[in-house]
Amino acid sequence: MAAPRRKTGKAKAAETRVTADTVVDRALALAEAEGWDDFRLGALADGLGMAPAELASIFRDKDAIANAWFARARDAMLASPPRGFHRRPVKDRLNVLLLRWFDAMAPHRSVTAQMLAAKLWPFHPHHYVPMAFDLSRLIQWLRDAAGMTAGGRQRQAEEVGLTLLFLAVLRKWCSDGSDGQAETRTYLARYLDRADTLAGRWFAPRAGRGV
Repeated sequence: MAAPRRKTGKAKAAETRVTADTVVDRALALAEAEGWDDFRLGALADGLGMAPAELASIFRDKDAIANAWFARARDAMLASPPRGFHRRPVKDRLNVLLLRWFDAMAPHRSVTAQMLAAKLWPFHPHHYVPMAFDLSRLIQWLRDAAGMTAGGRQRQAEEVGLTLLFLAVLRKWCSDGSDGQAETRTYLARYLDRADTLAGRWFAPRAGRGV
């Protein structure tokens, strides 16, 4: 019987290579136990069996790990829509998309809230300034996924409105300890109802305008 072939260095490295998703998952587990601010990147590297330099080659700091976590929520929001999605009213489409985002974050709601607080720390402008651009991009993706195609002033108003909507619901969600995020779901539905009513008034065709 032939002796088993010895694995090359490259094969061993491929088996032991730590993925970005693995790093994020382990970081979340540490943060659940110790708090986002308190867990150390050194401990994260040790737990993954890698040198700090190897970890730094994947994520430059905790904020980058947080960004990867938020990217998962964005990807969940943008996954293939359910059947009949585009035939629903806009407010219903927004409800589906936003709940996807919040549901993706739900398993680590407390840690997610801690991440946001860390990003907003006044002495970390290198974190909270980029966050404004990240939010803007998220809102653009939300509009696109919801099929909101208006231009001009209506588009600008929608972007502002969606930003305020998202921030209001996010604030509610961060402190929502209800089963299945029931309070957040109710709050979002009511907010969308009010916004839909106001949008109907603001952008309804005016008498005397037209051909």
